[in-house]
Amino acid sequence: MPEIKPRKTLFNPELRRRGIYVLPNLFTTAALFGGFFAIVQAMKGSFEQAAVGIFVAMVLDGLDGRVARMTRTQSAFGAEYDSLSDMVSFGVAPALVTYAWALKDMGRLGWIAAFIYCVGAALRLARFNTTLEVIDRRYFQGLPSPAAAALVTGFFWVMIEKNIAAAEVRWLTCGLVIFAGISMVSNVRFYSFKDVNLRRSVPFIFVVAIALGFAVVSYDTPVALFGLFVAYALSGYVLALMQWLRRKPSPPPVA
Repeated sequence: MPEIKPRKTLFNPELRRRGIYVLPNLFTTAALFGGFFAIVQAMKGSFEQAAVGIFVAMVLDGLDGRVARMTRTQSAFGAEYDSLSDMVSFGVAPALVTYAWALKDMGRLGWIAAFIYCVGAALRLARFNTTLEVIDRRYFQGLPSPAAAALVTGFFWVMIEKNIAAAEVRWLTCGLVIFAGISMVSNVRFYSFKDVNLRRSVPFIFVVAIALGFAVVSYDTPVALFGLFVAYALSGYVLALMQWLRRKPSPPPVA
């Protein structure tokens, strides 16, 4: 009679001993809290605090994966948890905050624009998870959801800092939200910076550039961050245009 093996259930001692890693998931939880905090602040009308919450979530999201790799604590649970956290912090939160700030007065078009952004983030994350092993790690396929969130959030943060009313820029906001949503599901490639080796020696001018960058961000944080992510969001399209021009056949010589 064949041996009957015990089923692997939640009460299996083998699964209980496996557990999860605390340190990287702590950063992921903090990033998730940043997105949730942004939604709560938007409900209270504190949109500047909501913007800060999303940007803090973006910083923490960039740290959790690096911490996991440095401490060798990567896990399938951590990868799934990170995707769910990203969906809240960089998908749902920017869509709801932007809708509450400017799009709600546009009627049906406003919530449709917010939904386009939200579903774009969901599709972007799903595609990233399913193509992680086959894509070129030097590039993202589609605008990354944290960058899209920074683009949208940075815009309304600048408007608030410059005392520009949401009603004056709601059409521009709507267009930017739709652009970010479509960019996330596009096939346009964006540089990932994953091949940058921070342990390698760099020229002295590189350190000077970093110091100047910190100075610019400190002088006018919303404008500097928004400008940075506008440049990044456009970089993929510029790269695609340059590649298309290289592949374009030359016209035949005139007789």
